[in-house]
Amino acid sequence: MTYRNFFKTLTALSLGLALNSFAQMTPVGTWQTVDDNTHEVKAEIQIVEQNGVLTGRIVKSFKKETNEATVCEDCKDDRKGKPILGLDIIRGVKQEGADNLWAGGGKILDPENGKEYTVRMVPLEDGKKLRVRGYIGPFYRTQVWNRTQ
Repeated sequence: MTYRNFFKTLTALSLGLALNSFAQMTPVGTWQTVDDNTHEVKAEIQIVEQNGVLTGRIVKSFKKETNEATVCEDCKDDRKGKPILGLDIIRGVKQEGADNLWAGGGKILDPENGKEYTVRMVPLEDGKKLRVRGYIGPFYRTQVWNRTQ
């Protein structure tokens, strides 16, 4: 390999790694949620982006009592009576500023109690984890989700 080709290859590889790292610093992807009390994996949430807005839905549940027939009985909006699997629980999230804060007035639903919270999400550890914080007024609850492979 010539000196010139070596640097072209090195530059291309460096750029590719940088872009891959940047791509992971977004909430887009599939995440495992962890139960606050038992610390066991509870569900998988798939977050997608469309026109700069993130939405997320439950794609898999690890809870024994949740199956295809389980519906969101406590939901108060258009999701009431809809199956938990496939349910949109994140809506309207947008990136705020130049940092990795994702909020923009977005909401997150807790399908176990039907409550909807204002949400803020921040990728951590090079995008391997996602801090998800739901707010009602000055009160909040924080979870850390793990990216699936």
